[in-house]
Amino acid sequence: MNSSPSDFRPGTVTLVGAGPGDPELLTLKAVRAIGAATVLLVDDLVNDAVLAHARSDARIVHVGKRGGCKSTPQAFIDRLMVMAAREGETVVRLKGGDPFVFGRGGEEIEHLQAEGIAVQVVNGITSGLAAVTSLGVPLTHRDHAHGVVFITGHAKPGDAGTDWRALAATAYDARLTLVIYMGISGAAHIQDELLHGLPAHTPLAVVQHASLPHQRHAITTLGQLQSTIESEGLGSPSVIVIGDVMQGLLSLAMTDRTARVA
Repeated sequence: MNSSPSDFRPGTVTLVGAGPGDPELLTLKAVRAIGAATVLLVDDLVNDAVLAHARSDARIVHVGKRGGCKSTPQAFIDRLMVMAAREGETVVRLKGGDPFVFGRGGEEIEHLQAEGIAVQVVNGITSGLAAVTSLGVPLTHRDHAHGVVFITGHAKPGDAGTDWRALAATAYDARLTLVIYMGISGAAHIQDELLHGLPAHTPLAVVQHASLPHQRHAITTLGQLQSTIESEGLGSPSVIVIGDVMQGLLSLAMTDRTARVA
């Protein structure tokens, strides 16, 4: 079913994926939703250029949520959405990437439904896909990767987190690409654990600010992950992509380094 401005009605909430950063990667449906909103609750990683599609009289509320930084409490954001919808506003919750890929969209839709608020979701391009695309590399490949795993490197407080050793063994046996979000602060631990199941020479890329003009990246190996992050000064927000789909880029990077040393 095609969407139209009437899909975004007073008293409803739409969770909208703003994509990885480049405003030209917005979907048409996302543009329509943003343009219909009277209230927009905007995450920290959303490019300000996206807001050019908003109505001139729309109320824009920045509710920053970024790993490692002071964030707006999720419960407060939930209350804002419910309150605005009950006041008859057309609400858009604008999130970086995709609402359902580490965007807490699942938590928010459950809360809104429990409060009797009509809610829908508009997908956005996730940064893990945008990161490898910017390097000209696929996430899957018939010869190199039979699947892909999107996983967070940042566990919820009180949660034991990912069993990286088990994941490494599975990735090796099934030939999977690993795409790790929010993994910079825990990169040393992730590296050490993955090395129990993946070879140190496994190629990887670290991509910071995917799709934006100031994007930076480094091509290296699993055995050099932490040292590369430190030497290249890479930080958040970054995506770490691990797997044989990166083999061609690693070979080029190694050739370039050899040529520069010579």
